[in-house]
Amino acid sequence: MSDKTPREVLVIGGNRYFGKRLIRSLLAAGDRVTVLNRGSAPPPPGAAHLLADRDDEASLTVALAGRSFDVVVDQVCYTPRQAAVAARVFTGRTRRYVMTSTVEVYEHQDAAGPVAEEAVDPLSVPVDLDLPWDDPQTAAARYGEGKRQAEAVLAAAPGLPYVAVRVAHVLGGADDFTGRITHYADRLRAGAPIGVSVPNHPATYIHVDEIAAFLDWVTRQEFTGPVNAAAHGALATADIVAAVAAALPGGPYEADYRPAAGGPGAAGGGPGAAEGPEPSPFSFARSYGMDNSRAEKLGFRFSRTRDWLPRAVAETLEGN
Repeated sequence: MSDKTPREVLVIGGNRYFGKRLIRSLLAAGDRVTVLNRGSAPPPPGAAHLLADRDDEASLTVALAGRSFDVVVDQVCYTPRQAAVAARVFTGRTRRYVMTSTVEVYEHQDAAGPVAEEAVDPLSVPVDLDLPWDDPQTAAARYGEGKRQAEAVLAAAPGLPYVAVRVAHVLGGADDFTGRITHYADRLRAGAPIGVSVPNHPATYIHVDEIAAFLDWVTRQEFTGPVNAAAHGALATADIVAAVAAALPGGPYEADYRPAAGGPGAAGGGPGAAEGPEPSPFSFARSYGMDNSRAEKLGFRFSRTRDWLPRAVAETLEGN
């Protein structure tokens, strides 16, 4: 395709956080972008809008009648059922299907070093379409499993060139809606204990602008299969807390770390105190940081976390 020929790009979901940055990047490059969602939010200016429920195969088929795309970027594929619908609807309708996956596909790994893509081969992942994936609680509790099985469905679909971008934990942006950074800010301001997993391992991260840039780059490549997206340099809970403390006025603030209330949960699972503070975000009992060498060998150059961590924390706190 000539560089002067606009590409037709469909983005499913992704109207906020790094999704909206991706859409802006695609538009700035001259692509014709269509955003498909159920109408919960309008797309960024310049993008076309299709209304459909991606879980409803009939609705999706009707909305896409007569349409084809150079690239589809699926920002909201969480379960194998959704992937199965997508595979049926988009096979033959796109030349490239990019699914945003997650570092959580490695939730059962506990490696001494960063984990490469081959640690979870989608073609070896069993798929169970009979689980109650439509139940929000089931989907949330099985988030990593849902993403693994969604990847497996796409990998097995004949005629659908797919990429699964396994995204590290995302930081930065005044529009960070997750509340993870503000959790630490609130604890530090109040002098409240910070619950951490025991043991507590570092993890891999990526800036919100960088993952948008990476997804844009992926849409312009030819490779397929899983690819890890993470900046260089794992961060421990204490690294993030120190950055939050440094960004807060009125300091200095001293973190009071305590074993989190026990059992698997938001802190990444593992042992904890019978009674203790709530588990904190970015506190992981398992080591499953990601190896980003495949993407770099393919031509993308990742940043270093310590070069942008203070900025990421500051901009998030300013926006909240």
